[in-house]
Amino acid sequence: MEPAKTRESGTIDVDVSNASKEKFSSFGQQMAAVVRASMPNGSVDPRLFNAASGLNETNPSDGGFLVQTDFAVEILKEVFETGVLASKCRRVTVSGNANGTKMNGIDETSRATGSRYGGVRGYWAAEADEKTKSKPKFREIELNLKKLIALVYATDENLADAAQLESIIREACVAELRFLLDDAILNGTGAGMPLGIMNAGCLVTQAAEAQAAGSLVPENLAKMWARLFAGSRPNSVWLINQALEPQLLLLKMEGSSGGIFPVYLPPGGFSQSPYGSIFGRPVIPIEQCQAPDTAGDIILGDFTNGYLLAEKGGIESAMSIHVRFIYDESVFRFVSRVDGQPVRASALTPYKGGSGATQSHFVTLAGSRTT
Repeated sequence: MEPAKTRESGTIDVDVSNASKEKFSSFGQQMAAVVRASMPNGSVDPRLFNAASGLNETNPSDGGFLVQTDFAVEILKEVFETGVLASKCRRVTVSGNANGTKMNGIDETSRATGSRYGGVRGYWAAEADEKTKSKPKFREIELNLKKLIALVYATDENLADAAQLESIIREACVAELRFLLDDAILNGTGAGMPLGIMNAGCLVTQAAEAQAAGSLVPENLAKMWARLFAGSRPNSVWLINQALEPQLLLLKMEGSSGGIFPVYLPPGGFSQSPYGSIFGRPVIPIEQCQAPDTAGDIILGDFTNGYLLAEKGGIESAMSIHVRFIYDESVFRFVSRVDGQPVRASALTPYKGGSGATQSHFVTLAGSRTT
């Protein structure tokens, strides 16, 4: 390969015919190369390719350098697989030039006769009786990708050590993107972010029993369990604010023979699992649950069947030395495009039980639980 040649404009020409086929061995190694390329008169590693800000290729540091594809996808994969809630959702991949996706869902709000599947009705009929037509009702589910962004500042000292840089950048970005995505799945408004279950029309809020402030009673959990779709039970999880854990450890129920049984089985005890369990389903403390005595401090949900999460490609990544130049810091930017919402638009009124016993993929307990 011919040596690099410096043009009058100050950029560097390199022969990338062979070197461009090679890849960086680590994320930190690539970030260090990005910084070297952005310095005045710095050498441009032929394995880099720049994303110009505007229609120009004269100043790589202004436009930034995209992170090598496999590392970008690896970060996205890690966010989705390690996120407590994101890893449990039904994933939808948006491909091509689309910025979203649309799909049809059954518009069913009641299981009463004439309302199943939105309007399909069957009949018992005698011979020669007239048949009455019916049809299902559909609704359009639309997911339009929203931007999830993380910025990381790295000092020159950190950049001097590729191994340390990789650890800092990866840990900070994955943790922040994971936290924000899980928070949006629970609490998102749907405006510029996914629609969270706490703001969705399908959420069922179970009225609380009379009890002391900041506490739970077994009847609350039993009634929440009864309002989750029966088919969702095998995939369901309990999400709690960690401050409720002491209350769960004290919950007991009296058996028909007079014995006392714990409601909550702690992890490593009778449950023999990483999480505690209620009715055989995991209890996961999560920061994004609301404070005690607030609706959303305890949630029972089936994210596998009840929540759609759309994403496109990998994470777009770029860097700049100019934003924090006088502080000897470089800025790395990571952008992911995602959207999500519950599968159902409303809770479901069961065939028997009435409107006061609606069911859903997601159930929470009402707030203000005081005697």
